[in-house]
Amino acid sequence: MKIPRSLAVAAAVAVVTPVALFSAVPAFAGEAAAGQTQDQPTYAELVKVADDAQKAYDLAVAAKAKGREELDATLKELDSDSHPLKAAALDTAKAAKAAADAKAAAEKAVTEAKGRLDAAQTDAEKAEALRALDSAEGDLAKAVTAQQAADAAAEKAQTALDDARVAAVRAYNLLQQALDKALADKEAADKALAAAKECVREPGLTSLTIGLPSKVVAGTTVDFTLRVTNGTARTLTVDPLVSVHVAGEGAGAKSILGVEWSDGSDWQPLSGEGSEHIAHVDAMKPGEHSDVKMRMKADSAATAKDALALFAGDASDAYRPCVLGPMKRYDFQVLPAGSTTDPGDDAEPGKPGDQDDPRPGTVTPGQGAGATPQGGAAQQATQGDPATQTAQATQVAATVGDGGATLAATGSPSATLPMAGVAAGAVVLGAGAVVAARRRTSGAAADTAV
Repeated sequence: MKIPRSLAVAAAVAVVTPVALFSAVPAFAGEAAAGQTQDQPTYAELVKVADDAQKAYDLAVAAKAKGREELDATLKELDSDSHPLKAAALDTAKAAKAAADAKAAAEKAVTEAKGRLDAAQTDAEKAEALRALDSAEGDLAKAVTAQQAADAAAEKAQTALDDARVAAVRAYNLLQQALDKALADKEAADKALAAAKECVREPGLTSLTIGLPSKVVAGTTVDFTLRVTNGTARTLTVDPLVSVHVAGEGAGAKSILGVEWSDGSDWQPLSGEGSEHIAHVDAMKPGEHSDVKMRMKADSAATAKDALALFAGDASDAYRPCVLGPMKRYDFQVLPAGSTTDPGDDAEPGKPGDQDDPRPGTVTPGQGAGATPQGGAAQQATQGDPATQTAQATQVAATVGDGGATLAATGSPSATLPMAGVAAGAVVLGAGAVVAARRRTSGAAADTAV
């Protein structure tokens, strides 16, 4: 029995179609050297594998459904008396039955001939009975041979019919096996992709401020710098994260603090609607940093208030769409107009509290308003008066301590470095995961990472 072409082709395709499954999820740079990732799948590759596995699974499901229809149709045809294999089986079975009946009649004739021979009285009767017995035994021998041939033909025809049924079922079973394999591949690919999407905490991606005072007087403007440093072993796409909050101010209320950041050519205001990504950097190499000039003005009518500022680095690379640097919290005070402050009294960085890891819900990393143009924020540290730069560098070294070795010694503009295309793709693919996972990993996870 020839299996229907569509069933055979579907089974073959479903079984032999390969799925290049990358099930290993790479560790981040803080856990493995950059050279160790050469053989690991990128996030874009994992996405493609998951997509391909889903398509293969969908095809396998469709192939099985089609195969079931063809199996039912084939079995129905094989059960029809008009089908050649079924007709042959019926005809040979009928012939075998006739041969068996003929053999039984021949055996009966032999038995009767032997009875007549035993009953014969005269030599003539015995001679006649003997001739009849010889003839009956000859007929029986022919009947036995005919029955054997008929039985063999019937068995062959039935086997052919059974084989056709088995072949149809086996072809369908191949589709089931292919579906099982496609499902296993899909689940493995989905698991690998899900693991890659999980946000990882990277302590080497540090953020700190230079010149943020511990006290801000109403009606005055203070300038400070946010520095994000890539102390990992990987080139990262980085989106600095900023949040400034005044105690007692509710969501949506106009804040007494106006905060802006420089994109290198203009000042961009923070919306004040929670945490925001600013000064996007396409490619920050290991050891490099990006400095963002910022300024904050307190409303002239402001009264004494406690306030805090949160800074962190959100990032991605070719292997992880969501990399979270430790968040730093700076507590400071807003004082009424006319208050005096010590100009050297800067806010000290500290660990965030349990509720201090908010993530933006409207601005997507790498796609926020006023994204840094090439040669923007990363070059700002080279601007301004040399004495100020020296003082800032000294303060950075004192703040970071032993970790100061991770800061960029050359001051090269990291924002001008080209980003590999696959890493850029990973940013787009993982942008949603950054926001969602940051929300999930608030609180205790932030304390651990700092």
